Amino acid sequence: MQYYFAPMEGITGYIYRNVHHSFFPGMDKYFSPFISPGTKKTMIPKELRDILPENNQGYPLIPQILTNRSEDFLKLCRDLKEYGYKEVNLNLGCPSGTVVSKKKGSGFLEYPRELDRFLEEIFTGTDLEISIKTRIGKDDPEEFEELLEIYNKYPLKELIVHPRVQTDYYKNSPNLEVFTMALEKSKAPVCYNGDLFTAELYEDFCRRFPQAERVMIGRGILRNPALVQEIKGEGKLDKEKFMAFHEALCQEYEKVMSGDKNVLFKMKELWFYMGSLFEENKKAMKKIKKAQYLPEYQEAVREMLKLQLVK
Repeated sequence: MQYYFAPMEGITGYIYRNVHHSFFPGMDKYFSPFISPGTKKTMIPKELRDILPENNQGYPLIPQILTNRSEDFLKLCRDLKEYGYKEVNLNLGCPSGTVVSKKKGSGFLEYPRELDRFLEEIFTGTDLEISIKTRIGKDDPEEFEELLEIYNKYPLKELIVHPRVQTDYYKNSPNLEVFTMALEKSKAPVCYNGDLFTAELYEDFCRRFPQAERVMIGRGILRNPALVQEIKGEGKLDKEKFMAFHEALCQEYEKVMSGDKNVLFKMKELWFYMGSLFEENKKAMKKIKKAQYLPEYQEAVREMLKLQLVK
């Protein structure tokens, strides 16, 4: 099995990736939060910093691109190639309303003819390898059959399938019947993405799909950064390692951000996921959310670490 770390906008930037890799190595690929190229500049400074090779040492990073304009996609590919990248990922999965309203991400799935033309232009316009991360449709799972026929026309590096439609957002259960179709009919290698939050859920998935060879996990790793190590049988997360990981991450954010407020914003975002690692966490979570300064926040975290980890 190959394990991919899904991109999470605003969270899994290079600082998080570097710290995660140093404590929990073994991911086969990390994917960058999406880059949305403009007509004048392919990348804003924040996006450029995130993909600079010097900021991503020691692990494979795949830049993800969000656009519906082939000329912008290809221009960004040329820039990424100059930085040494050989593969990019096209985002056809983001369900955000602001993205979808611009006919990007999973919003692009509603226009299969335009999507087909776009794919023809980008696959003929670059020699970089291109993978696609997709949902199974805009409104109806039945849309996926036509989408898969389109994908099968092109030499995809791989097809990463999150088996929900755009209007599901992250509600309802992943549609495993449609994922079965993807495994059976896709000409490209298929990777599964969706709701693998624990080792137990991963094992259930493997029992149902023993032929699967790739999984992408996002929210599950944000909740438990050692999840892939646990899946591989390399040991469960303990509080000592979690504390060291947390401290290293906080220190790295302090180096590049000015003021407690910005650092706390980043760390509190993570606690939305990490909090569920601890039993009876409501009181400690409330203190973390209310903290306005780093010493106050650190005290709240120490209180959290006194609690038992969920078994």
